[in-house]
Amino acid sequence: MSISNPEFSQSSVMRPVSISGGDNHHHAPLPVLVIAAIGVVFGDIGTSPLYALKECFSPEHGIPFSESAVLGIISMIFWALLLVVTLKYVTFVLRADNQGEGGVLSLMALALRSARADRKSYTLLLMLGALGACMLLGESVITPAISVLSAVEGLEVVHPDMKRFVIPITLLIVIGLFLIQRYGTAAVGRFFGPIMLIWFATLAGFGVISILDNPGILNAVNPMYAADFISEHTLQAYIVMGSVVLVVTGVEALYLDMGHFGRKPVRLAWLLVALPALLINYFGQGALLLTRPDAASNPFFLMLPSWALWPMIGLATIATVIASQAVISGAFSLANQGILLGFLPRMQILHTSDTERGQIYMPMVNWLLLVLVIFTVIQFRESGNLAAAYGISVTTTMLITTSLLAVVMYREWKIHPVLVIALATVFFIVDFSFWTANLIKVKDGGWYPLMLGAFCFVMLTTWYKGRRLLRERVVNESIHLPEFVESLLAHPPHRVEGTAVFLTAHIDFVPVALLHNLKHNRVLHERVIFLKLSIWDVPYVRDEERLTVSELGSNIYVVRAVHGFKETPDINNVLNLLEQQHSLTLELSDTSFFLARDTIVPSNLPGMALWRERLFAWMMQNAAKPSDFFRIPPNRVVELGTKIEI
Repeated sequence: MSISNPEFSQSSVMRPVSISGGDNHHHAPLPVLVIAAIGVVFGDIGTSPLYALKECFSPEHGIPFSESAVLGIISMIFWALLLVVTLKYVTFVLRADNQGEGGVLSLMALALRSARADRKSYTLLLMLGALGACMLLGESVITPAISVLSAVEGLEVVHPDMKRFVIPITLLIVIGLFLIQRYGTAAVGRFFGPIMLIWFATLAGFGVISILDNPGILNAVNPMYAADFISEHTLQAYIVMGSVVLVVTGVEALYLDMGHFGRKPVRLAWLLVALPALLINYFGQGALLLTRPDAASNPFFLMLPSWALWPMIGLATIATVIASQAVISGAFSLANQGILLGFLPRMQILHTSDTERGQIYMPMVNWLLLVLVIFTVIQFRESGNLAAAYGISVTTTMLITTSLLAVVMYREWKIHPVLVIALATVFFIVDFSFWTANLIKVKDGGWYPLMLGAFCFVMLTTWYKGRRLLRERVVNESIHLPEFVESLLAHPPHRVEGTAVFLTAHIDFVPVALLHNLKHNRVLHERVIFLKLSIWDVPYVRDEERLTVSELGSNIYVVRAVHGFKETPDINNVLNLLEQQHSLTLELSDTSFFLARDTIVPSNLPGMALWRERLFAWMMQNAAKPSDFFRIPPNRVVELGTKIEI
């Protein structure tokens, strides 16, 4: 990675722009989009009934089992789904779209638009976004483990002796899931919606049957049952809140995947399908517990008639694989955004679909997730042991979303401060209650997502700060480009045939690669292009607004190519646009791309701690080559090395 590498342009990623985003209109019929959203968006939250209520009645919570306790907990679940998912996310958070795209990094970009880069608040919002991304990546590790485990644990209901097969079967499913990632999910994704529609219909169907056996459970819609349970069993209720939050796991997918389908299909899918089915199933499980308190060991599967056990184990396994697939794809998307926003080093990115934008596969992320998921399954062994870990990951992200949303409501939406404070306070109290309830379980598994998040956060912030330090070094030591070109043309060196493209991070300064080329080769190509690839705070940029070209004289040009944070810069596309829009024809066979290949030398200069400088140097050394990341033909690349002290 070089000092003149275009990734340095990410330093300005958060500046306000007037660039139009890409085409985010969804032309498919609304019912088709709703069904597709059911398959992709709600897989995670849709499989929560497998383990959520079971964890609420875990014997470790010490809840005195009674009718009022069952009604109180079901009431807490009912209002958690309404307040957290329906009110906060579906009503408010989905409005915070960045030209149709969602996710914590999109929300961070919105919050930063009106912030000044030299203010501490800017850095705070930036770090909140990075931490939120880290916790979401942690969810990508925990979701496959807890979801598949909870489905396969249905075997224990069929026969206790089958417990020994749970771990091996789970590992086989997980390994198979990650092995197929390289083939892409576009084709398989067509079946996700109908399968999850069957899953939600089944949840509702068996829930209705159970409710009819004991319709008194419907009284739990009254919030007084939750209030009474909390007042009578305050400590136990506070502890059980850490398990109640499991019913909203996957809620961030509502926001993260909004760009694939649009706001309206996601809302309709939730209100018409997912929410009713989930509520009916939770109430059905509660009705079972009123009749059979011993069913608390696994109310989801024990609610089923014996003939339905095997089919439901199979369907539940498929549903959890779909849920896992959704979060893995989300991890690829999030990591790609992190690279382009300057939080992660370059990695290999493969596009798995010629028609669907955003269908990507990242080998390094895939194999790292696989190793972590296998470790998670072996370490925790039961879905119940993972509940505390899952809760902390989810609630931390929820808190960060609330904080960033409050900034967006005030600065971008211009909502009255009193209303912003009122809404943010309600959301914050709910989120903070869930979060602190899960902090109690740190020693029981909550340490795991905190460890994953801390490790990821150190990596992200080290990369971001290291890039900033390098940027400062190059600015302090560079020569202004216009003056240099003027002086160069006054006494030009020998000019040779062909085109030289110098990738640069700063259009105002001379690329190091040019200085090295002039020093060692003493020639200048007949046509020279200084190319800067910039990433802005919009998801997509239209091709007609992508390029800005200026001529410095004597066939020397400065070109800025702007991309959105969900796009992968492609040199071939840039060259085609130069020809189409600016009549600059570049033949690859006659074009050389000059990049500076830097070696980072950690030192005692002011900046980061020495261990972080060494970590940064290691990350730079192992980053993907610029020629691979930007799709530059390897046989057209000229790399010139230099050493940089930080």
